Amino acid sequence: MKSFDGLMDKTLGQMLDDAIAAHAENEAVVYWDRNYRMTYREFGILVDKLAKGLMALGVQKGEKAAIWASNVPHWVALLFATARIGAVLVTVNTNYRRFELEYLLQQSEAENLFIIDGYRDTDYVQTLYDLAPELREQPRGYLRCANLPNLRRVFFLGQEKHRGMYSISELVALSCMISDQEYQQRQAGLNGHDIVNMQYTSGTTGFPKGVMLSHHNIVNNGFWIGENQALSSRDRVCLPVPLFHCFGLVLGVMAAVAHASTMVILESFDALHVMASVQHERCTALYGVPTMFIAILEHRLFDKFDYSTLRTGIMAGSPCPMQVMRQVIDKMHLTEITICYGLTEGSPVITQTRVDDDIHHRVATVGRALPGIELRLVDPKTNAAVEVGEKGEVCCRGYNVMKGYYRQPEETSRVIDADGWLHSGDLGVMDEKGYLTITGRCKDMIIRGGENIYPREIEEFLYHMEGISDVQVVGVANHKYGEEVAAFVIRKQGAQITEADVRDYCRGKISRFKIPQYVFFVDAYPLTASGKVQKYLLREMACELVKAREQRGEIVQGDARSS
Repeated sequence: MKSFDGLMDKTLGQMLDDAIAAHAENEAVVYWDRNYRMTYREFGILVDKLAKGLMALGVQKGEKAAIWASNVPHWVALLFATARIGAVLVTVNTNYRRFELEYLLQQSEAENLFIIDGYRDTDYVQTLYDLAPELREQPRGYLRCANLPNLRRVFFLGQEKHRGMYSISELVALSCMISDQEYQQRQAGLNGHDIVNMQYTSGTTGFPKGVMLSHHNIVNNGFWIGENQALSSRDRVCLPVPLFHCFGLVLGVMAAVAHASTMVILESFDALHVMASVQHERCTALYGVPTMFIAILEHRLFDKFDYSTLRTGIMAGSPCPMQVMRQVIDKMHLTEITICYGLTEGSPVITQTRVDDDIHHRVATVGRALPGIELRLVDPKTNAAVEVGEKGEVCCRGYNVMKGYYRQPEETSRVIDADGWLHSGDLGVMDEKGYLTITGRCKDMIIRGGENIYPREIEEFLYHMEGISDVQVVGVANHKYGEEVAAFVIRKQGAQITEADVRDYCRGKISRFKIPQYVFFVDAYPLTASGKVQKYLLREMACELVKAREQRGEIVQGDARSS
């Protein structure tokens, strides 16, 4: 039930109960490629069995349950099963390797771990045996691992049997050991402000930090995200984004379940599978980061598929190029697509465009603050609020602000100030109507000879150049100016544009100091598993490439932009 301020005081389990009560026979989860389909009623039964099975094995309220898996069929059910018994689901980046997994399991103090066999070129099972060799020797349920002292139970999400690990079928079978009364008593002891999920930040800078999110955080954030898309039980939402990331878990799952929509889930992103899913399942909504939409639009079979059922969706995760947005609207029928902006620490969405916003606001801004969230921009140096139309650091306050970083109070105090404002580290401009435009990150800003340069501005300009598919701009150290502008460009298929062509295109159209001194052509960008461009790696690459050019004598003192 909504409170007077428009927020809901519900747990994830109660939100699911509402969906089941209102739309029991509506499809909840669909995997089109294997004809896996569950109605909300069937999904609720599976959730309850998994939850009771975990209780039977001794999982207590407050225990952490890490999941290291791609978007496999039991992923969403485990999210709700752990929530129903008060456990905390810890999501693990699918691209992690041994060192990163070890760090996360140790830092989170996870007692439970769910894994699949592997992802891409990483064998998850062998990785875990390397980290915890005791798994092969000790009886299940009695694990005592020297390297991972908190780990007690490991579950395998697959058909195979592995020593020391429980299978999902065994977990379901154990559910009969817990009575309905015991199960209901556990749920009665939960509170909407309990922590339910720990999302580890992508780690684009430093070691990942465990962001503690409550039921209240993500239930309300998901509800309003769905409201701004006008989601209902009639919608079928295509989700090719990773569930371990807030994009999949909150923008996707929470928004869908809050409105009893159908989730059409892909195990991992593949442009062809996305197009086939949309057509086969007659999806009305599609989610993705800009690189995903670009891959779909430029796929050689794009014109072979039917997108006429699409209406809305979300493009988020990184800045959305205007040109890409316009193509998505025009070519994919996504006339009501929205853009979301936020960060994991904000549950994650802070602002979102609405389906009835005019075309300018839907392609040029990241929308307005969600209900229940205060938004302000401040001077990064003085923390004083800036005027409308001036650049400042984006800050928010409200129900969506995280509980903090797990076991890192000092890091928490660095981003949440004494007045409860969460500092994003992003720079933006807000207009008089409250629409926000992101111009870059504080640390992404390039300072060349005293001039502040915002990479986002140059990127948007270069997206209009014929032959450019994607572009990312970073700063590279320079003895004379402090920093210079470097652009990493992905050419469109068949395009033959050169470094000189890019600079020629810029001349006379943008300020001279903004014209890239260096242009590097690449086939792809280093990405996090959630699709975000890792700009810190691009900066490192730029430094190495410039150094190599200098050693070859290809760079002389002077300005390449004047040639």
